Parts: sequence; C-alpha cells; structure tokens
Amino acid sequence: MITGVAGFIGFHVAKRLLASGLEVFGIDSMNGYYSTQIKQDRLELLKRFANFSFSSINICQRNDLESLFAANPFDLVIHLAAQAGVRYSLDAPHKYAESNLMGFVNVIEACRQQGVTRFLFASSSSVYGNQEGGVFSEDGFTDAPESLYAATKKANELIAHSYSKQFGMQTIGLRFFSVYGPWGRPDMAYFSFTKKILKGETIPVFNKGEMVRDFTYIDDIVAGVHQLIDRLDHLSSYRIYNLGNNHPVKIMDFIRALEAAIGQKAKIEYLPMQAGDVIFTCAAISAAQRDFGYNPKCSIETGLKYFVTWHLKYFKTEILLPNI
Repeated sequence: MITGVAGFIGFHVAKRLLASGLEVFGIDSMNGYYSTQIKQDRLELLKRFANFSFSSINICQRNDLESLFAANPFDLVIHLAAQAGVRYSLDAPHKYAESNLMGFVNVIEACRQQGVTRFLFASSSSVYGNQEGGVFSEDGFTDAPESLYAATKKANELIAHSYSKQFGMQTIGLRFFSVYGPWGRPDMAYFSFTKKILKGETIPVFNKGEMVRDFTYIDDIVAGVHQLIDRLDHLSSYRIYNLGNNHPVKIMDFIRALEAAIGQKAKIEYLPMQAGDVIFTCAAISAAQRDFGYNPKCSIETGLKYFVTWHLKYFKTEILLPNI
C-alpha cells in the first residue's frame, strides 16, 4: 500500500512497482495544496494497470484508515503522504501537525493493529537544518530544524523508531534530497522557474543565488526504493537512509542548465534569504550504496532536459527545443 499515491514521488514509485508485477493499493486525499489536475492525471495513468487499486482516503481520518487496513492484508506500507512545503509551514502550522504528525501516527498504528510488519516512510533532507558545507551523514546532527515541516519529519523518524523498538516492526525512513523530474510538484522552484522563463517573466532567486542543492532525479529515487524493497529481508529493524545525488549544484549553475534545456535566458531578481530555507545540502549515500546498491546516475543537465521535454508536452507549450 502506498499513501500519497497521486503525489509526485508516490506516483512514480507506484508506476515502477506496478510495472514489476506487484499489486499496489494506493490512497490519496487529493488535497488542493497545488493543482489537483496534475494529481488526477497521474492517477489516470496508474489506473491503466490491472494490478492497481485506489481509494480517496485522508490519513487524518482514522476510522476510514482503520477500516481500509482491516479489509486488506497489506504486506508492506510505503508512507509518502504528507503536507509538503517548507515555506507553507510558516503560514499553516496546523495542517502540518494534522497530516505529518497525527496522520503519520494513524498510518503506523493501523499497521501495528493489523500486523503489517514492514513500514517505509518519507523523511527529508530538511532535518539536517542549516549546516554549512560538508556531506550530510545519516548519523549527523539533526536537532536544529529550520522549519516546522523539518521538525515534523524528524518527529516521524522518532515515532518510527519507537514502533520498531516496542512492537518489532521494521521501520525504514528515507531522507529525500531535492527530488525533481517529470510530473513534479508545481510549487517546486525548478517547475515554477520553467513556467516563468517560458513566459518571459522574472524568476526570484533567494540569498542572492548563494545556495547549493543536492538535486536528485526522480528515476534515481524510484530505483533506490525498488532496490530497497528487494533487500528488506536483509536490513535491520530500524534504519534511516539518505537518498540524494551526492553531487551538490550551485543554484546559478542549476539555472544555467535550465536555460540550456529551455533554450531561453532567465530574467532574474535577486532576493534575501527566506525564513525556513537552508543554504546547502549534500547527501552522504554510502549506507544506501552498501546496503541495497543505490546508485544515482542522472546529471542535472540531463534531468532538466527530461523535465523540460515533459513540461512542454504536458502543457502543450509551443517552443523550439534545443537539441536534446
């Protein structure tokens, strides 16, 4: 079972597992944090698989969730549903408390009640806070979150640890690093930058462009999740893994790569640092490489070309593409 199956990562993970022949039951509340149309379109693609089932369930609705678990003998739960967005957590804290804390407890407790012993969940690189430079290791410092969103993700890790210790569940958290690609979230910078550049509008660049991100292409993330599932029997009962690219990119280099993929120059407005944001991220991935063969391959240049090609097709944008 995959929660948040109509979301960006949930959709791609479900598609990969369905294509491999697994039976997938997906749930999603289809909330309106960003356009529900792209969620509906992702869902329609998943419904083409005969081995896919779906229910529009909100993880905050405990009774509905418990009824679903009681009626379905799930072998594995991949919990990807959450209220996303770092900056939005400054404006709507209760939504994060509901979805990312109570919703998380509802899902993991439903697993316990129905004897589901394997639980994978999405954490985030944001738990590392605003560390300057260096590679972020899973056993590094994570006690100074910059946002409520990051704090809820750290809380998820602690809750999962307690369930593993108390009830013998295998709980594994994945700290995703700046995931991007086709069918992505429209609120993410690369998505909004693409739309603005195509329209000739100005893009906002925070901290005057002095930021670095470990951008990770969606196919690398999905391959990692699939490899992890195949190795679950060989992994410990509780573990946190970074899933990143291990190749941090300066924001200005990222923008240049996006310009090259689109074939147009960006108009840039440099702005101060935003509250809740971080300057630098870089994932240490040696643990994931060792334990389940995680091996990210896609460069930012190639990944952005794939994204722009999809974006132009999905939104039916007329533009002369550069050679890809």
